Amino acid sequence: MILLDSIDIARKGETVSKKKAPRNKTIDISIEEGQSYLDKCIRLDQPSDMDHLLDKTIIGDLFEAAPHIPEKSIDLIIADPPYNLTKAFHGNGFSKRSKDQYEAYTRKWLEQVLPLLKDNGSIYVCCDWETSLTIGNVLMEITKVKNRITWQREKGRGAKANWKNGLEDIWYATISNNYTFNLEDVKIRKKVIAPYRVDGKPKDWVESETGNYRDTCPSNFWSDITIPFWSMPENTAHPTQKSEKLIAKMILASSNPGDVVFDPFLGSGTTSVVAKKLGRHYLGVEENPLYCLWTEKRLEMAEEDPTIQGYVDGVFWERNSLSEQKTTTNQHQEKADLSDPCQLEIGAFEED
Repeated sequence: MILLDSIDIARKGETVSKKKAPRNKTIDISIEEGQSYLDKCIRLDQPSDMDHLLDKTIIGDLFEAAPHIPEKSIDLIIADPPYNLTKAFHGNGFSKRSKDQYEAYTRKWLEQVLPLLKDNGSIYVCCDWETSLTIGNVLMEITKVKNRITWQREKGRGAKANWKNGLEDIWYATISNNYTFNLEDVKIRKKVIAPYRVDGKPKDWVESETGNYRDTCPSNFWSDITIPFWSMPENTAHPTQKSEKLIAKMILASSNPGDVVFDPFLGSGTTSVVAKKLGRHYLGVEENPLYCLWTEKRLEMAEEDPTIQGYVDGVFWERNSLSEQKTTTNQHQEKADLSDPCQLEIGAFEED
């Protein structure tokens, strides 16, 4: 990102200090408060092997760090580059560019990260509707594009002279036709409205105490995502944070336990956190030290609470299904004779 002329708030360790409500779990600690987390991060200014890089947060510029990461060492890349908007990021920022300039920027960072992918690797790139036109065209030239995912973004203000922007895109591409896609790991549990029976028995659905459900194959339109908000433990003060549930879908679909997931625009660390929760190795690059320490704070929290909002019993659940998720969790606890009360919190912060 481009450094703004304004005071570098992140490096001075200053954050907007407001007294938070008791249920406000937003992570917004300052550099001074989180120096111990920042000390866990590394800088990469010379070639390194993966043993040194696994499960690390790299502080620095992507274009300086990427050449020092071994080629063909990454199984999955999840990238959330700055959209072509003028936006501040706690002392750093990105300035809107012309279409040609943004295309050149896109090509530049993709040329840095694509060589890092293994031959069977995959990449997902997040974007808004406008940058999607550029990113999609570039990916079609240099990768094998498999799909364009569109997800419903509930948060956001309305527009007076336009339709409200309530959707974002994620481009999904691979290096070759030999790639990982775990369909069974990303199914969505939905209520069966009109249950169909054969010989009196459910067909492709299950009866349970909480209702009738079918685990359905996911489409390329995701309407079950909740944007992180203040009462969710995963929430940070990062202005464009993606939800853990969103990232989990990509990681589960396109990697396996033990694989390496790389995020070249790490932000406040969602990709690394979710990779850790799902048994993958992780690596991320972020130039803002404030976001790096928030990442390390969240990674520490993940050791105590590995749950992901909206992902229970090995499947993703529709929005507004909190009570059913809790019931399922409690039933599993009883069977396993578990007594850890924090397990009851799975999905406890889902938006109604």
